[in-house]
Amino acid sequence: MTTSNKDTNKKNKQEASDSLTLPKNFLVPFLLLSLKQWNMHGYKLMQVLFDLGFTTLDSSNVYRILRQLEKESYIKSSWEHGIEGPAKRIYSITDAGEEYLKTCHNSFTQYNQMLQTFFSIYTSSFFPFSNSDENFKDD
Repeated sequence: MTTSNKDTNKKNKQEASDSLTLPKNFLVPFLLLSLKQWNMHGYKLMQVLFDLGFTTLDSSNVYRILRQLEKESYIKSSWEHGIEGPAKRIYSITDAGEEYLKTCHNSFTQYNQMLQTFFSIYTSSFFPFSNSDENFKDD
């Protein structure tokens, strides 16, 4: 096997592995949704995201996304000076962020309907008679 074939096989295996993880674009709606509930600093946001199922977060990526969201006016931040420790940047959602979150909700609703259809068809392919049992009951 040549080096280019090995590289191609390695790339294909990596792409297959990557396709089994959550899409990265789910992170933005969950960040905004978390900020809709509470204003919080980056580290706390990462803890909330972890609790929501994002178990493999790269902190530098999260902060990069937060900066981008602030640049796009979906969130804003301010410095909170506490009694102990350094100042913390506190993030909060803006009206534009709320509108974007509504758009995400609408898209996810459609996506959820597609997933429900998929699971219904998938389940019936393994248990084809499970829904038709009622047809055979005595009247």
